[in-house]
Amino acid sequence: MASSTATAGRGGFRAWLVLLGAFTAFLFVVPLWWTVASALRSQEETFRALSPVSVWTLVPRGATVDNFLRLLQGDFGRAMLNSVVVTVATLVLGLAVCSTAAFALAVLDFPGRTAIFAVMVVSFLIPFDAIAIPLWSSFQDAGLQNTYLGLVLPGVGNGFAVYLLRGFFLAVPKDLVDAARVDGLNWWGIFRRVHLPLSKPAMVGAGLILFVFQWQAYLWPLLIAPDPAMKVAPVAIAQLSGEHGVDFGAIFAGAVLTAVVPLLIVLFFQRYFTQSLTTSGING
Repeated sequence: MASSTATAGRGGFRAWLVLLGAFTAFLFVVPLWWTVASALRSQEETFRALSPVSVWTLVPRGATVDNFLRLLQGDFGRAMLNSVVVTVATLVLGLAVCSTAAFALAVLDFPGRTAIFAVMVVSFLIPFDAIAIPLWSSFQDAGLQNTYLGLVLPGVGNGFAVYLLRGFFLAVPKDLVDAARVDGLNWWGIFRRVHLPLSKPAMVGAGLILFVFQWQAYLWPLLIAPDPAMKVAPVAIAQLSGEHGVDFGAIFAGAVLTAVVPLLIVLFFQRYFTQSLTTSGING
């Protein structure tokens, strides 16, 4: 009897957890769905369905893709291309820099290693907005304004990505490193042939961090690349609101297009991302 009561209690608790999870998911999904529905409405219907709230608030009447067509006929396509170029470059260079830095901090024994790692941990706790203006002044003096290099460089060194990769590298058995040293590999060979092949989940997790950081960046591209030809997608969306009016339909369409890319990537790689965070949390 007691066993049956305990089982029923666990079943009831599990049901409440499922309901709580479903409700939380609903709170996250509804604003996203409303954005998609608003992107498929005409400019006149954008906010008309909000009052009173009804099923038509989330289901567009007479769905149309005019907002997307109008958006893509302007400069938004170029801005999306700029975002892709800058994000891919940041991803490739960032993984190269962060992985080698994490390897050095995890495997090599040198004076000041702990202090350097502490500084890196503190670096990703400081909001980027706090250093954006002095960094912009330095980049401007270096002639990097309105260049892809100026857009990419601040995202290459990411303290959180280094922290995540270091935790994973610490989990690599020391016996493998010792065996590689016996076989005559130098540290670069150990990094390339031992640690990198074993670090796929961590590399994917760090790559997602670098990708999201750069893809959604707004303040830095606005400061360092005022040239219209260098605009990225978030800046282009913000500039759809001007002194002569606000094109809400195009804004919603742009928000949908810029959200679809990271959403698909995160959904595809979420298993590796979760695994990398779990491993880093245990060994970091």
